[in-house]
Amino acid sequence: MDAVRIFLVDDHSLCRSGLTELLEGRGGMKVVGATGQPELVLPMLCREQADLLVLDLRLAQTDGLSLLRQLRVEGCDIPVVILTMSAEEDDLAAALRAGVKGYLLKDMEPEAVIESIGRAARGELVVAPAMAAKLAQMWQSGQNRQNRQNRQSGPDMPNGQKGTSKRDLVAILTEREREVLEQVAQGKSNKAIAQVLDISHNTVKLHVRHIMAKLGLNSRVEAAVFAFEHRSSVESSDSVGE
Repeated sequence: MDAVRIFLVDDHSLCRSGLTELLEGRGGMKVVGATGQPELVLPMLCREQADLLVLDLRLAQTDGLSLLRQLRVEGCDIPVVILTMSAEEDDLAAALRAGVKGYLLKDMEPEAVIESIGRAARGELVVAPAMAAKLAQMWQSGQNRQNRQNRQSGPDMPNGQKGTSKRDLVAILTEREREVLEQVAQGKSNKAIAQVLDISHNTVKLHVRHIMAKLGLNSRVEAAVFAFEHRSSVESSDSVGE
């Protein structure tokens, strides 16, 4: 299988060098181009045919989202992951509205960055664990607005599970699945979860699949958001047996 081809845009050469070493040395990916000059991005992308663009939100000459919009106008539809120091909700919202495939923070653990970029390259939406609570609040606000517009009673639940209480949804999960869900919400990889819970990697993968199916979720980001939204219910259900 060919290595994922990554293009980096960051105006700090140290960040470009460090990320290149991380993704190639530990992630098995290929960094096919890197620059801090916005005007060079499009011509370099046209030459290199990258699979994913990793873009800093704050650039010296422009901001990352302005550059992204310019690329889209020029017909460049490469998937984009934001890698930034900004943990501001407004920046997250703007990035998601711009259609990015991920929003990661530079203070994340290296292995989490590698895994998240890899998942984004496979088409998943990835968000830094520290931003999951803010994403949950944004989604909840949107759901509340839609509920008022549609004059619906009761909260909307994932994938149309309306009328089901938080506790009922959490009660669907076994005790072990709730433990795995909490680890997912912290942004841990399946390998890290296996180490924490002292179970096999394949067992974690099976639990994650069951959690997604039971709750009607489509990604680990949605699972993290669910865990933050329903944290009190998850914690108060710890005594529920399998």
